[in-house]
Amino acid sequence: TFFSLLPHVESLHLYRQPFHLLNHNKSDSCHPQNHIVFLKTHKTASSTILNILFRYGDSRNLTFALPANMYSQLYYPNFFLPYFVEGVNPRRVTEFHIMCNHMRFKGLEVRKVMPVDTFYFSILRNPLSMMESLFTYYKSTQAFHSFKTLQDFLLDGGQSYNASFPSNHYARNILTFDFGLDNSAPVNKSELVKFSTSLIATVESNFHLILISEYFDESMVLLKHALCWTLEDVVSFRLNSRSEKSRSKLTPEVAEKVKQWSSLDWHLYQHFNRSFWQRIDTVLGHAKLREEVKLLRARRAELEKICLLGGGAVDPEQVHDSSVKPFQYGTAVIQGYNIRPGLNNDTHHLCQRMITPELQYTRAMYTKQFPDLVPPLKNIDTIRAKISISTELLETCDL
Repeated sequence: TFFSLLPHVESLHLYRQPFHLLNHNKSDSCHPQNHIVFLKTHKTASSTILNILFRYGDSRNLTFALPANMYSQLYYPNFFLPYFVEGVNPRRVTEFHIMCNHMRFKGLEVRKVMPVDTFYFSILRNPLSMMESLFTYYKSTQAFHSFKTLQDFLLDGGQSYNASFPSNHYARNILTFDFGLDNSAPVNKSELVKFSTSLIATVESNFHLILISEYFDESMVLLKHALCWTLEDVVSFRLNSRSEKSRSKLTPEVAEKVKQWSSLDWHLYQHFNRSFWQRIDTVLGHAKLREEVKLLRARRAELEKICLLGGGAVDPEQVHDSSVKPFQYGTAVIQGYNIRPGLNNDTHHLCQRMITPELQYTRAMYTKQFPDLVPPLKNIDTIRAKISISTELLETCDL
């Protein structure tokens, strides 16, 4: 029956500790939150957030729940299990602070690894622009490879779509899938609404905060307040982003088809886009939000002038230092950065960390936490050779 397909919702408020108990005492003061789970979703600017979390934890010597065996992901697309984390088995690590690499979320299992006072958050992106990115980046998957354009794929109406093929989950309701939920949508409209309502309730029961990619700076301000962090903690450069020449705009017809095809993601996005602004009204108000966004953007602009040669991102062939060159896959052109020469050591170190891509920073944290498990590698080309181009590497581009 339809109701047997609904995601199992346990007592909703038992999934994670309520937000008001995490970080606030009776005097309404707060302390920086160091126990964090970030569900890294696909094509949502999540690699930039990963860099923020890595820098925060790295500078404070916090311990990351890193993927076992030097993987770049927590064995995605499998449902998360504790032994996917390096140091869990055998129990080399007694306390993990931050979990942020790609995984397919399974809350009961994540909570076996992370402390009870952990703050859970994630980020969503409008499925319309996200679908264009998915089609470009995962063009080689079985779902997409025989179609010349995204419009051709959508006009097919799923006739040639087979959900059982490996990696085909990228083609439909990928956000729902990442949250560990059933991404096959009911056809009947009333059942779709009921199913979506249950999905939303499950996400809300597991996560304290859902951010919105289209309002990234506003999201960082809200996250700063939720974690009791500083402006400096959430400032960033955009990472793993495509150049404009590899993007295309959707026609209104294609946009409507995307809403129908990825209907669960569309319902999730609509709900959490509304709740995001409700949270803004409750926590900050729009005047305070505008003030803090202005400060954040000013600080980013200042750091761009200090750190970046040319002041911005460049195409990969123009990145001088191969150790910070972003991973390239498919037809997407993923941009990187060059650091200005002549910086003092402290400034260079800050700038270097801000431009370090996901794969390289993950490896750096491995080296720091488990030096005995990391064989010496001379350069990033050797790293790329060691890490096979497989499903677990197909997640590193965000936009």
